[in-house]
Amino acid sequence: MARLRSVAGLAGAGTNAVAQFAITLLITRTLPPTEAGAFFTTTALGLMLAGVLRLDTGNGLIYFRARDVPSRGRSLLAVALVPVVAGALGTAAILSGTEPALAIVLPFIVVADVLVAATRGTGAMRETLLLSGLVQPVAQLLLVGGALAAGLSAPWLIAAWGVPAVPVVVIAALRLREVETRTSWREFWVYTGPRSLAAALQAVFQRLDVVIVALLAGPAEAAFYVAATRFKVVGQLIGQGLAQGVQAELVKKFADGEPAAARALHRRAARTQMALTWPFWVLYAIFAPQILQVFGDGYTHAADVAVVLAITMMVASACGMADVVMIASGRTRASLGNIVAALATTVVLDLLLVPAYGAFGAALGWAGGVLVKNLLPLTQLARATA
Repeated sequence: MARLRSVAGLAGAGTNAVAQFAITLLITRTLPPTEAGAFFTTTALGLMLAGVLRLDTGNGLIYFRARDVPSRGRSLLAVALVPVVAGALGTAAILSGTEPALAIVLPFIVVADVLVAATRGTGAMRETLLLSGLVQPVAQLLLVGGALAAGLSAPWLIAAWGVPAVPVVVIAALRLREVETRTSWREFWVYTGPRSLAAALQAVFQRLDVVIVALLAGPAEAAFYVAATRFKVVGQLIGQGLAQGVQAELVKKFADGEPAAARALHRRAARTQMALTWPFWVLYAIFAPQILQVFGDGYTHAADVAVVLAITMMVASACGMADVVMIASGRTRASLGNIVAALATTVVLDLLLVPAYGAFGAALGWAGGVLVKNLLPLTQLARATA
């Protein structure tokens, strides 16, 4: 069953990866590098804010629904969503003066991911495959492509990118309307609280490099960096797809006192990820100059970024989803410490290297953070089982 769920997760991740790559290709082939970089910077900011505002309630919902322990209190969804919605609306109000299009779509982007995650609490993958793997990415591709073909301005492009989250929110909410799991505010947030901060830092870690490049080296350099690193979505989404398929089962294994079975599941997922991604990364490193030409003139400038990306992603895939295992076992504070160390590494290296080396400096900073983020939990898990 876990294997089938992983396949479903990978199928959705594959569709998402293709759509995100196609959007990047459309943007870079249609807009000059400066305008493309501005679009990528705004969407990176939106995704970074969304990751912070979700407070990791998606993982919290999966954890409590998977355990299904009888409890008194309020509706699980209400306990999780009230702070998230309040934070999203407040942030949107702040953004409305400078980024009105992003302000309008941000609350839907935030809530969509949380609700889709909640549908996986019983191990089901149908909604994730349909909504996150098909409806949202395909609609983004069609709407962004249509906006570019119509020659619409930047705010309309941002709106086209964000609007597909609206139907996802509606459909996921309808699927969850009969959820009966209950919990107390304290019980939910004692577990989720440490991960909220960790998830916020993780969201910043994933997107901050694009913002830093735009600020310190200019939007054109940010466009080159995004194009070269867009392929990292292949590894990230495959890892995400595998994690979505086994996360609920990992929680159950630890809850049932079967840590050895959970570790075996982690190892199988890591081997699968390596088999699926290593051939791609080897080819990307070798043929980076030729591959980057598809984005347009000047993008071969970032071939060195591609090599750093490929090597780093190979190491990360060999580590497997170690942080997901940490979370599933309830070690959320240790996970938080790992994310803090990874983000600090990236920020320090970026500030030192980006002003002098631009996109290549950002790639080195990102690589340093990724290695810390993956090797630390892997070492901690190894020590725990020694």
